[in-house]
Amino acid sequence: MKKLAILFPGIGYHVDKPLLYYSKKLAVANGFEVMEVPYGNFPEGVKGSLQKMKEAFDSAVKQSECILQDVKFEQYDKILFISKSIGTAVAAAYATRHNLQTYNIFYTPVEASIDFMNQPGIVFHGTEDAWVDSKNLVALCQQKGYKVEITQKANHSLETGNVQTDLYNLKTIMTATEQYIGSI
Repeated sequence: MKKLAILFPGIGYHVDKPLLYYSKKLAVANGFEVMEVPYGNFPEGVKGSLQKMKEAFDSAVKQSECILQDVKFEQYDKILFISKSIGTAVAAAYATRHNLQTYNIFYTPVEASIDFMNQPGIVFHGTEDAWVDSKNLVALCQQKGYKVEITQKANHSLETGNVQTDLYNLKTIMTATEQYIGSI
């Protein structure tokens, strides 16, 4: 069985940061070929600006189209998209535009992501995420049938500022990630 995992990073959250770094390792350990979508060159001041968020999204989608244009998705039995922040919207939109059946790990989706999220997946969210209204996001995700893993007092990077707490939380997040990947 051929399996492919593609990582869609956030604006300032690249694939070498903890959530994506360890998810990538877990995907490889579970037999996935891994690709990264290293888009960039986003406008400054995206947070709080719907216009700049849309510009960043459009730019990331366009870059993803170019980066992934030669991928032969039909050669894979299972496709996993691992995404962070704005990458959650980009991954979900890409799957829809290309009629791909994907499994998804959505780390800290932004509210705009919910409109595009229509494929199976798991959502990770921190209660102190300043990029999104926590109650609204959780309610919308639950309405769509997503399991939502909540990290208390964690920000948009699923961190609290306390190293020991963050390491404990990261282990918990990666355990849930590993279970999800293993279920595919």
